[in-house]
Amino acid sequence: MTLSSSVFSILLLSGDPEIQTQFRQAFKDASMTTAKDATTLPREVARRSFDAVIVESKAGAQSGSIGISHHVDPSRTLLITGSKPVLRRASKFMQSIARAKTAAGAAAPLSLEDYVEWKMGDFVKGMRNGSGRNLHPMLISAIERPLITKALQETKGNQIQAAELLGLNRNTLRKKIHDLHIPVKRGGRVREI
Repeated sequence: MTLSSSVFSILLLSGDPEIQTQFRQAFKDASMTTAKDATTLPREVARRSFDAVIVESKAGAQSGSIGISHHVDPSRTLLITGSKPVLRRASKFMQSIARAKTAAGAAAPLSLEDYVEWKMGDFVKGMRNGSGRNLHPMLISAIERPLITKALQETKGNQIQAAELLGLNRNTLRKKIHDLHIPVKRGGRVREI
């Protein structure tokens, strides 16, 4: 399952054939330009702009994104920079986006549930390999704290509105704020309940 080449123009700077193959599987070859690094790009390619620039960074080396700044327009270019393992995960994520779009029709965006499932995969595997216990309450609190914090930010600290937004009783929200040590901004100053 691939994303249409008419949708994306990608520059992949990695000498790793496995990473190149993974990205080619997610995107058609016609949309993909690959090179070992920015210095090996042909001049005509170096002048083009791309929708996505993916750069393999190597440990101990200067950033691989040096020399490609003219390819990256922050208002329209996705830039992914990382080590080989990071790029492998990024290609798998992009493949899951392609599968989701193909299965649901090209106009359907990736759902929050799909994104959370993808992000938790490595965490759950790591917990299992490390003989982790009580994974459910740990994940619930890890998700609940930023969710409540964002709801409070959205409502400018108004706990009644935040509770309504979250579908919680105000007293339940206050208890969670206290238990999770979430700072609450009131009257221009932050205090903890």
